[in-house]
Amino acid sequence: MPPSPPILVVEDDPFTRIVELALDPKASAERRAAYADFFSHEVPDFEGWCASVRARAPGLFPAQVRLVDSPQALREQIVDAHAAIVESLGITRADVEAAAKLAAIHKYGVVVRGIDTDACAARGIKVLTIRRRANIACAEVAIGLMLTLAKKMHRLAGRISVERLADAGYPYRPFDRRHTPNSNWARVPGIAMLHGTTAGIIGLGEIGREIALRAAAFDMRVLYYQRTRLGAAEERDLHATYATLDSLLGESDWVVPQLPTSPSTRNLIGRAEFERMKPGAFLVNVSRADVVDRSALIAALRAGRLGGFALDPLYEEPGRSDDELLRFDNVVLIPHIAAQPRFNALNDLSDMIAALGHELQ
Repeated sequence: MPPSPPILVVEDDPFTRIVELALDPKASAERRAAYADFFSHEVPDFEGWCASVRARAPGLFPAQVRLVDSPQALREQIVDAHAAIVESLGITRADVEAAAKLAAIHKYGVVVRGIDTDACAARGIKVLTIRRRANIACAEVAIGLMLTLAKKMHRLAGRISVERLADAGYPYRPFDRRHTPNSNWARVPGIAMLHGTTAGIIGLGEIGREIALRAAAFDMRVLYYQRTRLGAAEERDLHATYATLDSLLGESDWVVPQLPTSPSTRNLIGRAEFERMKPGAFLVNVSRADVVDRSALIAALRAGRLGGFALDPLYEEPGRSDDELLRFDNVVLIPHIAAQPRFNALNDLSDMIAALGHELQ
């Protein structure tokens, strides 16, 4: 058991900040109130949840939680830390060698590429991971949006009467039932399948991997592109094949960018990329809106090059009722719900804290 209070270095992410609220009594009252409001529609007693987390890891409360937002800050703060939690920040051999008291590192996810695991093993530092429920939820929404566009469910929901179908552009004309079955009696053209099509995922990180697994379960061919190719074993496990970006865009029926916002990813898909895409391909984005150039997207929709587009989160939050994207009947926009419910993040964080508590006993 480390001396009291244990020191935790935690990457400053909007969700990992909750570790500070659960374990550090010196956490800002203003931040505590803000998160209580953030969770209130599903967790009316946020303080009660924090207490339940402490009960799972009694040796970690009270703790000193140090939030860091850069490699330099992490290096400075990890020197006397007992444990660390990181998401995108790496932990190098130099970091490990500088941290004499470090007993455990918890990755907020499953991909430990940025952590020098050999250096950790040499020092007896446990590296923990968690398959995040929120990432699984995002992948479910990505597949759900694919199905929505493929089956035109956003256009057909509730349109079960002759009048409502006509309003949507499907005038009713009955089949001769003396001879024919009655499936698709609304005569909706262009309904598509996922089975047998190609999904091109740009960025096979935490969420991209979850999408790949689900796409493969639909018997989709899965291509992926990113700067660093995965090893052969990982590709086999994910049923994914590496492709150049140009090849991915040209061969995919479904293009799924799954990238964080950064100067290198902003507007990654622009006019040139839309021109390389297969005519009629669908674009589904559950990462960040600005990965796709909005003006180029609208131009592609106007030109009829896209079979459909789906987005969560939006370019603006809240969105606008006069958003030009809403004028296209092959566009689905939803208000940033992909990672929900809130308990996904809360359960992930509770499990992480409990695991760290076990390692620091």
